[in-house]
Amino acid sequence: MNIVLIYGGRSGEHEISLISCASVARNVAQSHNVKLIGVTKEGKWYLQDDSVLANLRNDKNAKLTIATDEKNAVSIIPGGGADGAFIAAGKPIKADCVFPVMHGTYSEDGTIQGLLDMANLCYVGCNVLSSAVTMDKVTTKILWQNAGLPVVPYVLLTRSDINDSKKYDALVSSAVKKLHYPLFVKPCSAGSSDGASKATNDKELSIALLEAFEWDDKVLVEKAINAREVECSVTGNAITVDHNNKCTELTAYGPGEIVPKHVFYDYDAKYNDPDGAELKIPALLDDKKLNYIRETAKKAYAAVDASGLSRVDFFIDRKTNKIYLNEINTIPGFTSISMFPKMCESAGLSFTDTLELLFAEAKSRFEAHNKLTTSR
Repeated sequence: MNIVLIYGGRSGEHEISLISCASVARNVAQSHNVKLIGVTKEGKWYLQDDSVLANLRNDKNAKLTIATDEKNAVSIIPGGGADGAFIAAGKPIKADCVFPVMHGTYSEDGTIQGLLDMANLCYVGCNVLSSAVTMDKVTTKILWQNAGLPVVPYVLLTRSDINDSKKYDALVSSAVKKLHYPLFVKPCSAGSSDGASKATNDKELSIALLEAFEWDDKVLVEKAINAREVECSVTGNAITVDHNNKCTELTAYGPGEIVPKHVFYDYDAKYNDPDGAELKIPALLDDKKLNYIRETAKKAYAAVDASGLSRVDFFIDRKTNKIYLNEINTIPGFTSISMFPKMCESAGLSFTDTLELLFAEAKSRFEAHNKLTTSR
Protein backbone atom coordinates (compact mmCIF):
# COMPACT_ATOMS: atom_id res chain seq x y z
CA MET A 1 0.00 0.00 0.00
CA ASN A 2 1.18 3.54 -0.75
CA ILE A 3 1.07 5.43 2.57
CA VAL A 4 1.52 9.21 2.81
CA LEU A 5 2.34 10.67 6.22
CA ILE A 6 1.69 14.40 6.57
CA TYR A 7 3.27 16.25 9.49
CA GLY A 8 4.07 19.70 10.87
CA GLY A 9 1.41 22.32 10.13
CA ARG A 10 0.19 25.75 11.17
CA SER A 11 -0.32 24.86 14.81
CA GLY A 12 1.06 25.45 18.27
CA GLU A 13 1.66 21.69 18.25
CA HIS A 14 3.89 21.77 15.15
CA GLU A 15 6.94 20.43 16.98
CA ILE A 16 4.94 17.63 18.62
CA SER A 17 3.71 16.57 15.19
CA LEU A 18 7.32 16.13 14.05
CA ILE A 19 8.01 13.82 16.99
CA SER A 20 4.76 11.88 16.53
CA CYS A 21 5.31 11.42 12.80
CA ALA A 22 8.87 10.22 13.33
CA SER A 23 7.51 7.50 15.64
CA VAL A 24 4.82 6.52 13.14
CA ALA A 25 7.31 6.45 10.25
CA ARG A 26 9.60 4.13 12.19
CA ASN A 27 6.75 1.73 12.91
CA VAL A 28 4.88 1.51 9.59
CA ALA A 29 5.30 -2.02 8.21
CA GLN A 30 8.21 -2.26 5.80
CA SER A 31 5.87 -3.79 3.22
CA HIS A 32 4.30 -0.37 2.59
CA ASN A 33 5.70 2.33 0.34
CA VAL A 34 5.87 5.42 2.57
CA LYS A 35 6.19 9.05 1.51
CA LEU A 36 6.58 12.01 3.88
CA ILE A 37 5.02 15.42 3.29
CA GLY A 38 6.05 18.19 5.66
CA VAL A 39 3.87 21.26 6.23
CA THR A 40 5.68 24.41 7.38
CA LYS A 41 4.39 26.79 10.03
CA GLU A 42 3.40 29.06 7.15
CA GLY A 43 1.28 26.27 5.65
CA LYS A 44 3.41 25.30 2.63
CA TRP A 45 3.65 21.60 1.77
CA TYR A 46 6.87 19.86 0.70
CA LEU A 47 7.61 16.29 -0.31
CA GLN A 48 10.59 14.96 1.63
CA ASP A 49 13.38 12.92 0.11
CA ASP A 50 13.24 9.15 0.66
CA SER A 51 16.52 9.41 2.55
CA VAL A 52 14.66 11.15 5.39
CA LEU A 53 12.56 8.03 6.02
CA ALA A 54 15.60 5.77 5.72
CA ASN A 55 17.47 7.90 8.25
CA LEU A 56 14.58 7.77 10.72
CA ARG A 57 14.46 4.00 10.49
CA ASN A 58 18.21 3.53 10.77
CA ASP A 59 18.80 5.99 13.60
CA LYS A 60 16.41 5.95 16.55
CA ASN A 61 17.74 9.34 17.65
CA ALA A 62 17.23 11.03 14.28
CA LYS A 63 14.90 14.03 14.39
CA LEU A 64 12.33 14.81 11.72
CA THR A 65 12.53 18.26 10.13
CA ILE A 66 11.04 19.84 7.00
CA ALA A 67 13.24 20.42 3.95
CA THR A 68 11.74 23.32 1.98
CA ASP A 69 13.13 22.68 -1.50
CA GLU A 70 10.79 24.56 -3.86
CA LYS A 71 11.10 21.94 -6.58
CA ASN A 72 9.43 19.52 -4.15
CA ALA A 73 6.54 21.84 -3.26
CA VAL A 74 3.32 19.83 -3.23
CA SER A 75 0.21 20.71 -5.24
CA ILE A 76 -3.20 19.14 -4.62
CA ILE A 77 -5.63 18.31 -7.40
CA PRO A 78 -9.32 18.21 -6.34
CA GLY A 79 -10.77 14.82 -7.26
CA GLY A 80 -7.32 13.52 -8.17
CA GLY A 81 -7.65 10.41 -6.04
CA ALA A 82 -4.96 7.96 -5.02
CA ASP A 83 -2.98 8.23 -8.24
CA GLY A 84 -3.14 11.94 -8.93
CA ALA A 85 -4.22 14.12 -6.00
CA PHE A 86 -0.69 14.98 -4.81
CA ILE A 87 1.84 16.36 -7.30
CA ALA A 88 5.48 17.25 -6.59
CA ALA A 89 8.34 17.90 -9.02
CA GLY A 90 5.88 17.34 -11.85
CA LYS A 91 5.12 13.78 -10.77
CA PRO A 92 2.17 12.26 -8.86
CA ILE A 93 2.67 10.94 -5.34
CA LYS A 94 0.63 7.76 -5.02
CA ALA A 95 -1.52 7.79 -1.90
CA ASP A 96 -3.69 4.75 -1.15
CA CYS A 97 -4.03 6.01 2.42
CA VAL A 98 -3.05 9.31 4.02
CA PHE A 99 -2.29 9.66 7.71
CA PRO A 100 -2.23 13.32 8.80
CA VAL A 101 -0.04 12.91 11.90
CA MET A 102 -0.80 16.49 12.88
CA HIS A 103 -2.18 17.99 16.04
CA GLY A 104 -4.22 21.10 16.74
CA THR A 105 -5.34 23.92 14.49
CA TYR A 106 -5.45 23.31 10.71
CA SER A 107 -4.79 19.66 11.48
CA GLU A 108 -7.39 17.88 13.58
CA ASP A 109 -10.09 20.55 13.30
CA GLY A 110 -11.68 19.38 10.05
CA THR A 111 -9.69 21.60 7.70
CA ILE A 112 -7.22 19.05 6.36
CA GLN A 113 -9.95 16.39 6.44
CA GLY A 114 -12.08 18.54 4.13
CA LEU A 115 -9.13 19.04 1.80
CA LEU A 116 -8.50 15.28 1.63
CA ASP A 117 -12.21 14.65 0.99
CA MET A 118 -12.18 17.14 -1.89
CA ALA A 119 -9.11 15.38 -3.29
CA ASN A 120 -10.97 12.03 -3.03
CA LEU A 121 -8.36 10.48 -0.77
CA CYS A 122 -8.61 7.78 1.87
CA TYR A 123 -7.31 9.00 5.23
CA VAL A 124 -6.88 7.88 8.83
CA GLY A 125 -9.04 9.49 11.48
CA CYS A 126 -12.32 11.31 11.95
CA ASN A 127 -14.25 13.03 9.16
CA VAL A 128 -14.80 16.78 8.82
CA LEU A 129 -17.79 17.02 11.17
CA SER A 130 -16.31 14.94 13.99
CA SER A 131 -12.92 16.64 13.73
CA ALA A 132 -14.47 20.11 13.85
CA VAL A 133 -16.81 19.55 16.78
CA THR A 134 -14.26 17.70 18.91
CA MET A 135 -11.68 20.44 18.39
CA ASP A 136 -14.07 22.80 20.18
CA LYS A 137 -14.18 21.78 23.85
CA VAL A 138 -17.53 23.48 24.55
CA THR A 139 -19.28 21.95 21.53
CA THR A 140 -17.97 18.55 22.63
CA LYS A 141 -19.35 19.10 26.14
CA ILE A 142 -22.76 20.06 24.74
CA LEU A 143 -22.91 16.89 22.64
CA TRP A 144 -21.83 14.75 25.58
CA GLN A 145 -24.34 16.38 27.90
CA ASN A 146 -27.05 15.74 25.31
CA ALA A 147 -26.01 12.07 25.32
CA GLY A 148 -26.35 11.96 29.11
CA LEU A 149 -22.62 11.72 29.75
CA PRO A 150 -20.88 13.42 32.73
CA VAL A 151 -18.76 16.52 32.03
CA VAL A 152 -16.78 18.88 34.27
CA PRO A 153 -18.84 21.99 35.27
CA TYR A 154 -17.84 25.00 33.16
CA VAL A 155 -18.54 28.56 32.01
CA LEU A 156 -17.85 29.85 28.49
CA LEU A 157 -16.38 33.28 27.77
CA THR A 158 -16.00 34.72 24.25
CA ARG A 159 -14.13 37.55 22.57
CA SER A 160 -17.38 39.51 22.32
CA ASP A 161 -17.66 39.37 26.11
CA ILE A 162 -14.27 41.08 26.45
CA ASN A 163 -15.48 43.87 24.18
CA ASP A 164 -18.17 44.75 26.76
CA SER A 165 -16.22 45.35 29.97
CA LYS A 166 -19.25 45.40 32.28
CA LYS A 167 -20.61 42.17 30.82
CA TYR A 168 -17.17 40.57 30.98
CA ASP A 169 -16.64 41.50 34.63
CA ALA A 170 -20.09 40.17 35.49
CA LEU A 171 -19.46 36.88 33.68
CA VAL A 172 -16.08 36.37 35.35
CA SER A 173 -17.60 37.15 38.75
CA SER A 174 -20.46 34.73 38.03
CA ALA A 175 -18.01 32.00 37.00
CA VAL A 176 -16.08 32.36 40.26
CA LYS A 177 -19.31 32.30 42.28
CA LYS A 178 -20.63 29.26 40.43
CA LEU A 179 -17.46 27.18 40.20
CA HIS A 180 -15.26 28.48 43.08
CA TYR A 181 -11.47 28.51 43.14
CA PRO A 182 -9.29 26.82 42.06
CA LEU A 183 -10.21 27.06 38.37
CA PHE A 184 -8.74 25.84 35.11
CA VAL A 185 -8.75 28.21 32.15
CA LYS A 186 -8.42 26.75 28.63
CA PRO A 187 -8.68 27.98 25.05
CA CYS A 188 -11.61 26.11 23.47
CA SER A 189 -9.74 24.90 20.41
CA ALA A 190 -6.09 24.56 21.41
CA GLY A 191 -4.38 21.31 22.30
CA SER A 192 -1.45 19.94 24.30
CA SER A 193 -2.37 22.32 27.13
CA ASP A 194 -1.37 25.35 25.01
CA GLY A 195 -2.68 28.47 26.73
CA ALA A 196 -4.09 26.49 29.67
CA SER A 197 -3.38 27.43 33.26
CA LYS A 198 -4.66 27.09 36.80
CA ALA A 199 -5.96 30.02 38.83
CA THR A 200 -6.36 30.12 42.60
CA ASN A 201 -7.34 33.80 43.00
CA ASP A 202 -8.68 36.81 41.08
CA LYS A 203 -5.24 38.01 39.93
CA GLU A 204 -4.22 34.61 38.62
CA LEU A 205 -7.59 34.24 36.88
CA SER A 206 -7.17 37.59 35.13
CA ILE A 207 -3.70 36.59 33.87
CA ALA A 208 -4.94 33.12 32.84
CA LEU A 209 -7.81 34.59 30.83
CA LEU A 210 -5.49 36.99 29.01
CA GLU A 211 -3.18 34.09 28.12
CA ALA A 212 -6.03 31.87 26.94
CA PHE A 213 -7.53 34.61 24.76
CA GLU A 214 -4.20 34.87 22.94
CA TRP A 215 -4.86 31.35 21.64
CA ASP A 216 -8.58 31.44 20.89
CA ASP A 217 -11.71 33.62 20.69
CA LYS A 218 -13.56 31.24 23.01
CA VAL A 219 -12.26 30.35 26.46
CA LEU A 220 -13.45 27.71 28.87
CA VAL A 221 -13.40 28.22 32.65
CA GLU A 222 -13.74 24.93 34.52
CA LYS A 223 -13.90 23.83 38.10
CA ALA A 224 -10.42 22.55 38.96
CA ILE A 225 -11.12 19.12 40.32
CA ASN A 226 -8.55 17.44 42.53
CA ALA A 227 -8.56 14.52 40.16
CA ARG A 228 -6.82 11.42 39.01
CA GLU A 229 -6.28 11.60 35.24
CA VAL A 230 -7.29 8.54 33.27
CA GLU A 231 -7.25 8.04 29.50
CA CYS A 232 -8.73 5.44 27.19
CA SER A 233 -7.87 4.71 23.55
CA VAL A 234 -10.73 3.93 21.17
CA THR A 235 -10.72 2.72 17.56
CA GLY A 236 -13.47 1.84 15.08
CA ASN A 237 -16.29 3.60 13.27
CA ALA A 238 -19.21 4.90 15.31
CA ILE A 239 -21.47 5.31 12.27
CA THR A 240 -20.81 2.36 9.99
CA VAL A 241 -19.84 -0.47 12.32
CA ASP A 242 -19.81 -3.72 10.36
CA HIS A 243 -19.40 -6.74 12.62
CA ASN A 244 -18.12 -8.72 9.67
CA ASN A 245 -15.23 -6.26 9.46
CA LYS A 246 -13.40 -6.21 12.79
CA CYS A 247 -11.48 -3.00 12.14
CA THR A 248 -14.76 -1.03 12.23
CA GLU A 249 -15.90 -2.32 15.63
CA LEU A 250 -15.69 0.15 18.51
CA THR A 251 -12.88 -1.09 20.73
CA ALA A 252 -11.54 0.50 23.90
CA TYR A 253 -7.96 -0.07 25.10
CA GLY A 254 -6.64 0.54 28.58
CA PRO A 255 -7.56 2.65 30.39
CA GLY A 256 -4.29 4.12 31.57
CA GLU A 257 -3.67 6.48 34.46
CA ILE A 258 -1.41 9.52 34.42
CA VAL A 259 0.32 10.48 37.64
CA PRO A 260 1.83 13.94 36.89
CA LYS A 261 4.90 15.19 38.69
CA HIS A 262 4.17 18.77 37.57
CA VAL A 263 1.43 21.09 38.92
CA PHE A 264 -0.83 19.48 36.32
CA TYR A 265 -0.33 17.38 33.19
CA ASP A 266 0.95 20.33 31.16
CA TYR A 267 2.89 20.67 27.90
CA ASP A 268 6.27 19.98 29.52
CA ALA A 269 5.00 16.91 31.35
CA LYS A 270 3.46 15.56 28.14
CA TYR A 271 6.32 16.11 25.73
CA ASN A 272 9.55 17.54 27.14
CA ASP A 273 10.11 15.79 30.45
CA PRO A 274 10.40 11.99 30.18
CA ASP A 275 9.92 11.88 33.95
CA GLY A 276 7.07 14.41 33.89
CA ALA A 277 4.50 11.76 34.71
CA GLU A 278 4.15 8.12 35.64
CA LEU A 279 1.95 6.06 33.32
CA LYS A 280 -0.02 3.20 34.85
CA ILE A 281 -1.65 0.73 32.43
CA PRO A 282 -4.13 -0.48 33.42
CA ALA A 283 -5.22 2.37 35.66
CA LEU A 284 -5.19 1.61 39.38
CA LEU A 285 -8.94 0.95 39.54
CA ASP A 286 -11.15 -2.04 40.25
CA ASP A 287 -12.59 -4.02 37.36
CA LYS A 288 -16.00 -2.36 37.65
CA LYS A 289 -14.55 1.14 37.21
CA LEU A 290 -12.20 0.01 34.44
CA ASN A 291 -15.13 -1.42 32.51
CA TYR A 292 -17.25 1.70 33.16
CA ILE A 293 -14.52 3.91 31.72
CA ARG A 294 -14.13 1.69 28.63
CA GLU A 295 -17.87 1.73 27.97
CA THR A 296 -18.17 5.48 28.63
CA ALA A 297 -15.22 6.13 26.31
CA LYS A 298 -17.01 4.27 23.51
CA LYS A 299 -20.23 6.21 24.19
CA ALA A 300 -18.33 9.50 24.15
CA TYR A 301 -16.65 8.48 20.88
CA ALA A 302 -20.00 7.54 19.33
CA ALA A 303 -21.71 10.73 20.56
CA VAL A 304 -19.41 12.83 18.34
CA ASP A 305 -19.61 10.43 15.35
CA ALA A 306 -15.91 9.61 15.67
CA SER A 307 -14.10 7.17 13.42
CA GLY A 308 -10.57 5.84 13.04
CA LEU A 309 -9.12 6.62 16.43
CA SER A 310 -9.34 8.89 19.44
CA ARG A 311 -8.04 9.16 22.97
CA VAL A 312 -10.80 9.91 25.48
CA ASP A 313 -9.67 11.60 28.69
CA PHE A 314 -11.33 11.36 32.10
CA PHE A 315 -11.05 12.92 35.55
CA ILE A 316 -11.81 10.95 38.72
CA ASP A 317 -12.56 13.23 41.68
CA ARG A 318 -10.31 12.14 44.56
CA LYS A 319 -12.90 13.23 47.14
CA THR A 320 -16.11 11.85 45.68
CA ASN A 321 -14.75 9.23 43.21
CA LYS A 322 -17.12 10.71 40.61
CA ILE A 323 -15.94 10.16 37.05
CA TYR A 324 -16.09 13.01 34.51
CA LEU A 325 -15.30 13.16 30.82
CA ASN A 326 -12.60 15.77 30.22
CA GLU A 327 -11.94 15.85 26.46
CA ILE A 328 -11.38 13.80 23.32
CA ASN A 329 -8.33 13.93 21.04
CA THR A 330 -9.01 12.70 17.51
CA ILE A 331 -5.33 12.63 16.50
CA PRO A 332 -3.61 11.89 19.81
CA GLY A 333 0.13 11.98 20.33
CA PHE A 334 2.19 9.15 18.85
CA THR A 335 5.48 9.93 20.56
CA SER A 336 7.50 7.28 22.38
CA ILE A 337 5.84 8.30 25.68
CA SER A 338 2.31 8.86 24.33
CA MET A 339 -0.58 7.04 25.94
CA PHE A 340 -2.53 6.07 22.81
CA PRO A 341 -0.02 3.55 21.39
CA LYS A 342 0.94 2.40 24.88
CA MET A 343 -2.67 1.50 25.73
CA CYS A 344 -3.09 -0.35 22.43
CA GLU A 345 0.12 -2.22 23.16
CA SER A 346 -1.20 -3.22 26.59
CA ALA A 347 -4.08 -4.94 24.79
CA GLY A 348 -1.68 -6.91 22.60
CA LEU A 349 -1.46 -4.59 19.59
CA SER A 350 2.08 -3.58 18.70
CA PHE A 351 2.67 -0.09 17.31
CA THR A 352 2.85 -1.58 13.81
CA ASP A 353 -0.32 -3.63 14.36
CA THR A 354 -2.14 -0.50 15.56
CA LEU A 355 -1.16 1.35 12.40
CA GLU A 356 -2.33 -1.58 10.25
CA LEU A 357 -5.70 -1.47 12.03
CA LEU A 358 -6.00 2.26 11.37
CA PHE A 359 -5.12 1.88 7.69
CA ALA A 360 -7.68 -0.92 7.33
CA GLU A 361 -10.45 1.12 9.01
CA ALA A 362 -9.64 4.14 6.85
CA LYS A 363 -9.85 2.04 3.69
CA SER A 364 -13.13 0.46 4.82
CA ARG A 365 -14.69 3.85 5.60
CA PHE A 366 -13.47 5.37 2.33
CA GLU A 367 -14.91 2.52 0.26
CA ALA A 368 -18.24 2.62 2.12
CA HIS A 369 -18.51 6.38 1.69
CA ASN A 370 -17.80 6.19 -2.03
CA LYS A 371 -20.76 3.84 -2.48
CA LEU A 372 -23.15 6.57 -1.36
CA THR A 373 -25.16 8.45 -3.96
CA THR A 374 -23.96 12.04 -4.33
CA SER A 375 -25.86 13.11 -7.47
CA ARG A 376 -28.76 12.04 -9.67
